[in-house]
This record gives sequence, C-alpha cells and structure tokens, in this order.
Amino acid sequence: MTRMADGSVVSNEDRVAGGGLLHRRLLFGAGSMLAGAALVAPRGALGAANPHDDSPPSMLKPGATMRGYGQPSPYEASVQRGIGRPLPEIAPGTGVSNTPLQYMDGFITPNGLHFERHHNGVPDIDPKTHKVLIHGLVQRPLTFTVEDLLRYPMVSRLVFIECGGNSGRNTAKEPLQLPFHMVNGLLSCAEWTGVPLGLLLEEAGVDPRGKWILAESADAAGMSRSIPLEKAMGDTIVALYQNGERVRPENGYPARLVVPGWIGNINVKWLRRIKVTEGPTETKDETSRYTELRPDGKAWQFQLVMDVKSVICRPSRGLRMSGPGFYEISGLAWSGHGKVAKVEVSADGGSSWAEAALQDPVLPRCLTRFRMPWQWDGAPATLLSRATDESGNVQPTRAKWMAAYAPGQFYNYNAIAAARIAEGGEVFNAYV
Repeated sequence: MTRMADGSVVSNEDRVAGGGLLHRRLLFGAGSMLAGAALVAPRGALGAANPHDDSPPSMLKPGATMRGYGQPSPYEASVQRGIGRPLPEIAPGTGVSNTPLQYMDGFITPNGLHFERHHNGVPDIDPKTHKVLIHGLVQRPLTFTVEDLLRYPMVSRLVFIECGGNSGRNTAKEPLQLPFHMVNGLLSCAEWTGVPLGLLLEEAGVDPRGKWILAESADAAGMSRSIPLEKAMGDTIVALYQNGERVRPENGYPARLVVPGWIGNINVKWLRRIKVTEGPTETKDETSRYTELRPDGKAWQFQLVMDVKSVICRPSRGLRMSGPGFYEISGLAWSGHGKVAKVEVSADGGSSWAEAALQDPVLPRCLTRFRMPWQWDGAPATLLSRATDESGNVQPTRAKWMAAYAPGQFYNYNAIAAARIAEGGEVFNAYV
C-alpha cells in the first residue's frame, strides 16, 4: 500500500502503468475507487465534513411552469459551441462551430451542440417546396417531396460525423494553446433516422453502368461529393430526424445524407440531388479541397473512411486540475472501419500504457467513451491515448502521420494527441 499526497492509500497491485494509472476495474462495481478498499481516502476527502441538512431555497417556493420546448439549465449557459473564425473573404456564412466535448459525457451530442461546417451559410428551406431528385444512369428519374420521404419506412443509425479538418491544427509547428474543443471539436455523434438511400435508388432502377453517385446540396455553395454506389446502396440514409426530432437547419434541414464512418462533408446537408454516374464527378469539393498531398507531390483523392482515433477530453486544455488525488481520465474513441476494440492510456508520455475501460454500448462507426482511473501525485505528467479498432488498425504517432504527408496537409489527422499537466494543475496541449 502507498499513501498519496492527499492522504489516500493505493494498493500496489492496482497500479498498471507509470504516472499513477490504476486498473480500470476500480471505476465500477464494489471495487470502485469511491466504494471499495483499493483506494482508502481520508474521511471527507471527496465531500464536506460534518454536513448539515439545511433546506435549500428551491424548497421554499413553487418552481417554474412548463415550457413548450425544454432548455438547458441557465447554470450551464457557458456550455456552448466554440465559433471558429468566420471566413467572409471566401463567402458569407463560411466557417465552423465546434462541439464542447470536454464539458460533455456519454457519447451522444445534443442537437444544439452538434458541430457545424458551412461553405456559404445556413439556407432557409421550406419543406413544403423542397424536392430531392434522383437522376442520371437510372431507368426512372424520380423526384421526392419531403412529405413523400416521411411516408417511407425508416431506419436509425447511431454514428459519429467528423469533419475532415478536425484536429488538423495539431499539424502546426508548435502546439497551439487553444481550448480542447477548438482543436478537436469538429466531431459529434447522434441517432440519425431516415430512409435508406438504397431503397430510393432501387425504385429509380440503377443502370448497370452506374458505379458512383453525385450528392449535391441546396446551399448557395452547391456543395457536392461523389460516393461509390456500393456505399450509397449500403448503410447510407437520407436522414430526416436527429436524436428524435427533425434535423435542425444548421445540420441539414429538411433532409441530409448520413454516410456512416466516412469523411464529414460527404454527409451532404440540405440534400437536393442524387445523380448516378459511371465514375466520380471530380467536383471542387473533392479536388481543390479534401484531398491529401503526399511528400512526392501527388494528391490522394477519395480517402473517405475516417481512420481509428481517440482523444482525451478530460483533463484537457482549458480545464484545470484541483490538486493531487484521484481523477478519472475520460475521452472518446471511434473508427470508420467498425468498432473500437481497445483504448490504451499513458500518464508518462508513452513510456508505459494501460488499457482503459470502454463504456457500453460499443457500436460500429459510433463514438465510444473510455475511462481510466488515475491517482495524480501533483508532479508534471503527460497524458496520451491510443485506440485500436476491430480491424487491427492502430492510432499512429504524430511523427508517423506527419511523415506520410506533405507540409501543410491537415485533412484526416488521426494521430495520438498529448496533454501535459503542469505541477500547478494547468493543462497544456503538447507533442511527444
């Protein structure tokens, strides 16, 4: 047994790696940190000593009446999307907003906090006049109203959507000391409900020559992407609902594509047109953008699947440790290739690793919450996480990822990220 700086005692058998990482079993059940004997905290270490049962003010007067649409507590008003720098020199309304992952838990993103990426603002679309066209190499070109789509059988997909530029700021020469979500917050996860795109394509009758589709948006940018027909006929849906309510305007109202596990902007919002083609259309959004430049000067197009990745959301830049003692390291992992198989955590900059607990459910192409018990002794520490998916793909180091691309390339960055804890408890973005 070892007595820590805060007076708690840790069994040496429960140490699984350097820097104070403890076995994941201590998070849950009878052997948990706060319930069992593995960590014996001094009385009152996590709560006030000699508590008094005084009636709070909320018990002394009636509460508020009902509202037609619920809102977050006013005490949580600071939990908002981080608005990225708008780009009016490109087009009005162009820019991003980032999901504040460090202030959230679980794996579902509330609709009002889902990240945004707009190429020319959020269009105002009347669902009574909006139509979705399917044409090109089909036997019967078809047009669907929103009312038509709402009458079809629907399916739900619990999946993440990640912008291709998410975490790309980690390619900067020195770590940018921005809040966590302003680096990694172009990532969200929701339950999307809608009509299988394959069902609509089957009704139109795909010509045997058709191998790709072009999906086009109804925004002022005419944002469009090419998608292989096999994926379009597979798990892709025309989503009408997000987390049980109609998709919100900034996320594609009245209808959008959801292409599970694939790069964010291929999940075309404000969907207006599907064209079946023999090959990719080579639009501006898949040539001048969202391509990956290699060291030999060649660009890699149609890198569509989002590779395995993880991030530690807490502790992270913008948050502060409150002194030595027990903490839970908490983060998210995901892979466009399928399920997350494991997440390893290091508290000593990668010298040693321990496997974190994965919170159920662990679903394919969905965010997975991981947790790791940590006894911080107050000394400087460097935290890392490394994910492996069910196909055996392992999250790479930053050095390995950077070596694969030309300078300036930042799309689809999935390398291991580091958070450095200073002695006083401040958290910094770091490279290892």
